Amino acid sequence: MGKQKTPRALKDNEAKAVARMLRVSPQKLNLLAQLIRGKKVDRALADLEFSHKRIAHEVKKALESAIANAENNHDLDVDDLVVAEAHVGKALVMKRFHARARGRAGRIEKPFANLTIVVREVQQAQA
Repeated sequence: MGKQKTPRALKDNEAKAVARMLRVSPQKLNLLAQLIRGKKVDRALADLEFSHKRIAHEVKKALESAIANAENNHDLDVDDLVVAEAHVGKALVMKRFHARARGRAGRIEKPFANLTIVVREVQQAQA
C-alpha cells in the first residue's frame, strides 16, 4: 500500500543530466548551452574540450553524465545520441559588499546557475 511510482517525464529514447549550483552567471552559461544544442554528442564534447571558457569543463562533465545515463540506465546507443535540449536556469545569488570611497559600499552579486542537458537517440537513415 505504497505510493504510486511517478511516470517517467522523458520519452524512452531520451536521458538527462542536471548540473546544479554552477558558479557562473546564467547569461555566460547559456553561451555554452547554445554552443552544444542540437549537435551530435561526440561533436559537442569536442567543442567543449577546446572551448576557452572557464565553465566549459563543468558543462562537459554534465554532458558526459547524460551520455552515461543514456547508455547505462536506458540502453541507448551512444553513437546515435544528439543533444536535444540544453537549458539554463537561475539559482541563488550571493550578495557581497565592497568598500568604496567616502564610507560607501558597492554591491557585488555572485550568481549561480543550473544546467539541464537532455540527450536523444536519433535513428540514422540507412542509405
